[in-house]
Amino acid sequence: MIYATLKLLHVLAIIVWVGGMVFAHFFLRPAALQLEPPLRVRLMYATLQRFFAAVLVAVLLVLVTGLWMIARLAKESAQAGLAFNMPLDWTIMATLGIVMMAIFGHIRFALFKRLSRAVLASDWPAGGAALASIRTWVGINLGLGLVIIVFTLLMA
Repeated sequence: MIYATLKLLHVLAIIVWVGGMVFAHFFLRPAALQLEPPLRVRLMYATLQRFFAAVLVAVLLVLVTGLWMIARLAKESAQAGLAFNMPLDWTIMATLGIVMMAIFGHIRFALFKRLSRAVLASDWPAGGAALASIRTWVGINLGLGLVIIVFTLLMA
């Protein structure tokens, strides 16, 4: 029961993270482009502020539940007197997941700070530049997230 609950939390957190990136990248941003720069930058700032807070929780959940599930398998292997061999799909998932977490950290704690400073200063060109950088890195993270999902489902 504990493993199933951890796996559910893990998958739900990934849905929030990857699904939010799809929404922001393919639906919110194109619609926001119709707005004047001051409105567009403020809208994206307010949206990303809320989204990044949710993603921070999701990232922590993904990390904790993922490590817990790996540790549980390692413990069960040791108790059975077997060597622990993490499945290839788990290794790839964990490695790319950590890369995604590092990219998110860069987006949230470096690029979003630039956006925040631009919004506070009403510097719309700087805000637009920060948003462009955020969009690029979110696109990379979205690609990695989709690779993880596809690879994991194909390996199952």
